Amino acid sequence: MDAIVAERPSREISTQAEKPSFLFSSPHFAIEAYGVFERIRTPAVGGGGADSVLQAAVDAALARARRAGQDNPIVVGAIPFDSRQPSFLFAPKTHRISAPRMATSAPEAKASVPALWYRSVPGQSGFEEAVAQAVANFRDGHARKAVLSRILEIEFAERVDAVAILEILRRQNPAGYHFHAPLPDGGVLLGASPELLIRKIGGSIRSNPLAGSAKRVAEPEEDAHVGRCLLQSSKDNFEHRLVIDEIRRLLEPLCAELRIPDEPALMNTPTMWHLSTAISGELADGRLSALQLASLLHPTPAICGSPTAQARMLIERLEPFDRGFFAGIVGWCDESGDGEWAIAIRCGTVNEMVVRLFAGAGIVEASDPRAEWAETEAKLATMLRAFGVERGIVQ
Repeated sequence: MDAIVAERPSREISTQAEKPSFLFSSPHFAIEAYGVFERIRTPAVGGGGADSVLQAAVDAALARARRAGQDNPIVVGAIPFDSRQPSFLFAPKTHRISAPRMATSAPEAKASVPALWYRSVPGQSGFEEAVAQAVANFRDGHARKAVLSRILEIEFAERVDAVAILEILRRQNPAGYHFHAPLPDGGVLLGASPELLIRKIGGSIRSNPLAGSAKRVAEPEEDAHVGRCLLQSSKDNFEHRLVIDEIRRLLEPLCAELRIPDEPALMNTPTMWHLSTAISGELADGRLSALQLASLLHPTPAICGSPTAQARMLIERLEPFDRGFFAGIVGWCDESGDGEWAIAIRCGTVNEMVVRLFAGAGIVEASDPRAEWAETEAKLATMLRAFGVERGIVQ
């Protein structure tokens, strides 16, 4: 893997003053992309197949970029939660792939720009009612899990500096997947995801699904107890197993070897404990691209539910908004097929002075509506801390 990490610009970046059009960093890579050579709006649905329309569009764009003089063209961007909707990918004019920078200690987040108002969509009562309806649906046997979410809208008194917020996120959680991706409406998708959907280097793949969460607490002994309880929770282990079983079903036929631990482990961020399974494997056909694998897996039960089709219909019925790129995927892929794609959680959109933050919770038959609302509150803390916001939500 290390051979790809060394810095390798596609050509000299024209000016230090030019702002990147896309940023992505992980524990393994840092991507800076500048300008747009060619956009790709092809939906990702069916993108995991050998005759993928999306992969054909990507290959054609990369070939044109190479003919235009790029030494190692890449495609970057985001794919929405509903892969039937248009993607928002592009081949940049120039880019740089390098080793990730070492993060310094996180600065204290301060609300230098005051927030004017907040609104949760839905509010607490609406979200808890949706959870109750989902649980009733599970009891009727129509699905086993659905991820329900909410959006917290905030308007600030001045324009938000999304790049500065990204740096705070990176320092708060250097082990995460950090992204700053342009959106069709002119806004930016910004986040610090803990969840790797897929990384592919040569014939080797890695995936790190998360499902089952608990809020961390300040006192160390109590915090460790919270983690142990999560690890032993039958409800959370059931939710996690649904995710792992689906990823196994999809990846196993493609792999000469697939390694999946028998039990999940604990992963933590500054705000949350998660049940985590580190999956690795070797592809039978190394020509499959990271983007094809990502399109095959997306959306996983970790952000949609199980079975996928029934969960998606339940989400469409119970959520009072279109997720757009929330719970989509964001990342990059080069012409050899190597790349990384993370799931767009712990994220938000920034559009001038308006910020929309996203959080969801996995709902199963054993879910408690009030506890699931509290879980979304805890997950919102990652982004709120970066913005320096302390608030009581205006319903």
